[in-house]
Amino acid sequence: MPRFAANLTLLFNDVPFLERFDAAREAGFRGVEYLFPYEWPATTLRQRLDDTGLEQVLFNLPPGDWAAGERGIAGLPDRVSEFREGVDQALDYARVLDCPRLNALAGLLPPDGDPQACRMTLIDNLRWAADRLATEGRTLLVEAINSRVDMPGFLLDTSTDALSVIEAVDRPNVLFQYDLYHMQIMEGDLIRTLRRSLSRIGHVQFADNPGRQEPGTGEIAFPTVFRALDEMGYDGWVSAEYRPTGSTLDSLDWLPARRQ
Repeated sequence: MPRFAANLTLLFNDVPFLERFDAAREAGFRGVEYLFPYEWPATTLRQRLDDTGLEQVLFNLPPGDWAAGERGIAGLPDRVSEFREGVDQALDYARVLDCPRLNALAGLLPPDGDPQACRMTLIDNLRWAADRLATEGRTLLVEAINSRVDMPGFLLDTSTDALSVIEAVDRPNVLFQYDLYHMQIMEGDLIRTLRRSLSRIGHVQFADNPGRQEPGTGEIAFPTVFRALDEMGYDGWVSAEYRPTGSTLDSLDWLPARRQ
């Protein structure tokens, strides 16, 4: 089975954030991710990782004003300086947390925005960020997010879009963050698209569809997909990024560690 990580932004929400590390470890996870670390001192998060023996597998670059509805700034022509300052901030955290992967959120197409200008900005920013990360041996991830349900107007919403940008960036440390939930909404045919994209996939996330809840609540055949990832030779992390219908512990029937 794949190596499973827990997204602590969405899971274990019945306890305060810093206690979720203990909850994830006790549930059987060995790796964690969350959307953003910047609310807490890096040393505090490092201590939580050390206390629990968990590995930090991923977090996102600063997204702009998340509370105001912004969903990334990597593709926004008027935010280039802010994006690049955010890369340096994320690297400061990544060094302390020993985190090998950072995800860049492309952002939403601005009102009256030029899609081509946003694409070129995104490519230029990703090249710049990839070169900064490469000096420290870190990987930059690019994510496609569905534009039908969760983020209308998101600049990258299919695997084809994301892989096209990755090809244009042309940096070996830029890989695709493949989210089963988002790609099921936009494309379906998950195993075929995973196989087609495998050489450029650096991280996998999942939730069931519809509803973005735990496996077994929707249409995705998770045992089949997880088995296919093994058969393809994918050896990266697979992160649970769903909203549990009840308690997180009650939603973990899919996790092998809970069945042992």
